[in-house]
Amino acid sequence: MNPVTKEEAASIERRIVEVESRTGVQVVAALVPRADSYPELPWRAFALGASLSGLVALAIDIGRPDWLSAQALLMQTLAILSGGTAAGLLATQLPAFAKLFLGAQRAKAEVRQCAESLFLSRELFATPRRDVVLVLVSEFEHRVVIVPDVYCRGRVTATEWETVVAKMTPSLREGRAADAFAAGLGAMEMLLTGKGFATVEAEGDRRTSANALPDTLVRGEGP
Repeated sequence: MNPVTKEEAASIERRIVEVESRTGVQVVAALVPRADSYPELPWRAFALGASLSGLVALAIDIGRPDWLSAQALLMQTLAILSGGTAAGLLATQLPAFAKLFLGAQRAKAEVRQCAESLFLSRELFATPRRDVVLVLVSEFEHRVVIVPDVYCRGRVTATEWETVVAKMTPSLREGRAADAFAAGLGAMEMLLTGKGFATVEAEGDRRTSANALPDTLVRGEGP
């Protein structure tokens, strides 16, 4: 994942201000390295490495049964453990390799939980109109979660929010988090204005709710 530079963060924050002024909602953008520590991933990698090493050792035994001896068995055991250890260490050092052992449903659930936890811990529900929309990107999982407060829930469906997520996902998969936020904020603005947000009748409420939260990109609040 390409790191978001200061210039890119500033661009995201300017775009947030524009979306807020045109839609009347408060937007919080968050970027976390990963939603969970996933301690089981290195162990899964170890199991795979050990299994593959064991298969190689078995193939050698079948091909050359005359090699069987106490010393050969010891060497095979060490090779199996070494293969597992190497795979486990690789999973701790290479996120792309570790991600191979992460199930899609587990990743989805953890990123959702991370977003909801951040929403609560930062008290994003405390705005006057309860009109916050949190957009959280988790780099390791390459996933986006949008958490809207009650002001938006009755007017925008979960399926419609997923259209915003769909706009962000391609850039995120390519490691371009800044571009993902740009695409998502643009899609969000179109969605909300199309739903009638920021109409004249809401002008008074917008003055009350405007700038209730900082527009700074939230970073580094993973586990």
